[in-house]
Order: sequence, then C-alpha cells, then structure tokens
Amino acid sequence: MGFFSDFKASLMKGDVLSLATAVVIGGAFGKIVGSAVEDVIMPIIGLLTGGIDFTQKFVTLDGNSYADLEAAKTAGAAVITYGNLVQAIINFIIIAFFIFVVLRAAEKSKKKEVVVAAAPAGPTQEQLLTEIRDLLKK
Repeated sequence: MGFFSDFKASLMKGDVLSLATAVVIGGAFGKIVGSAVEDVIMPIIGLLTGGIDFTQKFVTLDGNSYADLEAAKTAGAAVITYGNLVQAIINFIIIAFFIFVVLRAAEKSKKKEVVVAAAPAGPTQEQLLTEIRDLLKK
C-alpha cells in the first residue's frame, strides 16, 4: 500500500472518527458551558460577593497604585492578575460539575443489561456416545 492509502486507512478507523467527533462535540459543549459560566453563574457570584469582578483583581510589582488593570498595563507595570486564576478555577469547577451531570444522566439513561442465566449445558458428544455404547452393550 502507498503512503496515502495507509493514511486514509488510518483515518477511517473507528477510534480516529470517534475521537474527532468527541473533539467537535467537546468544543461545542465548551462554548455552552462558557456561556453558562459568564452569562449566568458569574453574575450570581458577583452579586453574592458584592459586585466583585475577579478578572480585574491584580497586584502590581512596581509598588505603584493604579485605578484599574488597564491603567496598570498601559503604564507598562508588571502585574500579577490573580483574579484570572480565580476565574479559571471557578470555570474549571463549573465545567467539571457540568460534565459530571451529563455523564451521570447518560449512565442512568442506558438500559440496564439483564443478565440472562445460561441454559444448563447438555451432555457432551463424548458423553452421548458413551451412553449409546453402554446401551448397545446391554
């Protein structure tokens, strides 16, 4: 086989197609969760914390005080934006929770497989032949 036919065969394997499908669905799911976080959950968290916008929390390393993050960046100050880390942690927890809920719902929606007891095995061919031989001897 040539290089391209091997490549095509590799791409057409079920595992690669399943992975590609999972990546596309994961990207779409990420957008849904991102919207839920930014448009629904973060405003609620902001309300509970008194209107704090975590993405605007920062510490300047030059010792000066700035009105906001944009002013500090404009001045060229070195800043640690710890608010972005807090935001990322909150996003991670929410995404992990969403994935847990979806996987749990998918697991519950699967039909439970009924374990069917195997029918008792009959005598083997050798046992039948032995019985026939014994009956013929009698």
